[in-house]
Amino acid sequence: MKIRYKKKRLNYYLIFGVLWTVLGSLSIISHSNIILNYGSLILGVLFFGKYYFMTNRQYLTIENGIISKNQLIPKKINLNEVKVIKKLSGDYILQTDSAELEIDTELIEENSLSVLNALLKNLNLETK
Repeated sequence: MKIRYKKKRLNYYLIFGVLWTVLGSLSIISHSNIILNYGSLILGVLFFGKYYFMTNRQYLTIENGIISKNQLIPKKINLNEVKVIKKLSGDYILQTDSAELEIDTELIEENSLSVLNALLKNLNLETK
């Protein structure tokens, strides 16, 4: 099961990718030999890469009792090992004996957030 990013967040990365790529391409086509022009083109490609990664991987993946936060270096926690769930200003912090996973709920789509809340309630742990 995937916990999805909000569409608004994904759209920001897509828009910035388009803008930086167009700016970089136009400045290269106009034969301006400033090194920053290539930098803006590279920045656009990086935004597209981030958009592609976020669209395909999404924010969290929950499979076989393991919740993983999808980032460049993924962070995984076994749900059976969770000892404490802290809720601070809307964010969740899942703690085990050896690891901690912070979940920013402002990045999560509404439907996915309700699924995540139901999953965390099913763990029957005290929320602090």
